[in-house]
Amino acid sequence: MKKTMLLFMSLFLCFGILQNTAIAAGMNASLRLGVNDTLTEIEAVSVKGNYYVPVRALAQKLKWNISMLQDGVQIAGGGKSLLLLKDDGGAKLQNDTIVPISTFVQNGSLMVPLRISTYLGYMITFEPDKYLLRVRDTSAALDDAAFVSQFKSELKPIVSAEPAPEKTPGKQGRIVYLTFDDGPSATTSQLLDILGKYEVKATFFMLGPNMNRYPSAVKRIEEESHGLALHGMTHRKEKFYASPGAALAEMSADNAVLKKITGSSTTLIRPPYGSKPYFTKSFRDRVLSQGFHLWDWNVDSNDWKYKENSARIYNTVMEQVHKLQKSNSNPVILMHDQKATLKVLPDVLKTLKKEGYTFEIITKDMEPLNFWKDKR
Repeated sequence: MKKTMLLFMSLFLCFGILQNTAIAAGMNASLRLGVNDTLTEIEAVSVKGNYYVPVRALAQKLKWNISMLQDGVQIAGGGKSLLLLKDDGGAKLQNDTIVPISTFVQNGSLMVPLRISTYLGYMITFEPDKYLLRVRDTSAALDDAAFVSQFKSELKPIVSAEPAPEKTPGKQGRIVYLTFDDGPSATTSQLLDILGKYEVKATFFMLGPNMNRYPSAVKRIEEESHGLALHGMTHRKEKFYASPGAALAEMSADNAVLKKITGSSTTLIRPPYGSKPYFTKSFRDRVLSQGFHLWDWNVDSNDWKYKENSARIYNTVMEQVHKLQKSNSNPVILMHDQKATLKVLPDVLKTLKKEGYTFEIITKDMEPLNFWKDKR
């Protein structure tokens, strides 16, 4: 067994898949991984918003086959397969699509993002408030609620004995919240590929009908730990703003669609066209009293307006970001989940990262940023 493991690891090193282990320095407290109906001893490590697991340990639990090929490492399971390309070149799926996948070696084990299991037909559940991280297939007998109930006393974070590194990027004015409205769309998968390539997290304010149309995109958004948020159902001014009750009904219906697809709900909302001037106090009193949190933006890319004029969009974003630096404010950037945005997004991400920004998602615990300065 030891000889097999040594051979396995040496082959990985020869292929150049070993990534700078300094990545691991950014890890948070890890979680024990649930596999089907068992809470395993596998430690899932959080690195830059993604959970990584030892691929061989996961393969043993899920009965995957691992083979060394000329181009990389083939993983087969669940009736499907993928190829981890050498030189950290991503993963090649059965349909020849290449998706961005980063790996690294920790304590002699090759660590891969848990989300590779979704490409093999498995489902992932992540409920941070319950410390639940679970991968399962159709053989699982327990639903997530029953799993949590059975292992409640054991579901807790694993805190490393090593001191956590100082979070220098977290200083005020150097965190950016990237947000996308109106999705998902036919090009959301390409958008997520770009975010994955640059290791960036974003928050998606989604429309109910579009979630129904592209449920796999919604699931991927959640699986890759992006932020889930609501944008209503109609995006029609005369319908959404017909009355406070109409606005609440749309956000509630939107949340129901999200719950149906992912099993998760959210309290984060962004009304169509932003909250001013239509989302007045009567609207806010009705909607926010139900526990929702109102978010607008302080950087408007105008990507919906300039469309293919990537240079204009890029300059619009960076000019506003630089103005915010004077007031030490964190940018909340409005973009749209549309094809035209794909062209300019890499340049925006590269520049912001070069300038020292880190990307985080909006959460319910943050003080909302909106045009009315309503902190509810």
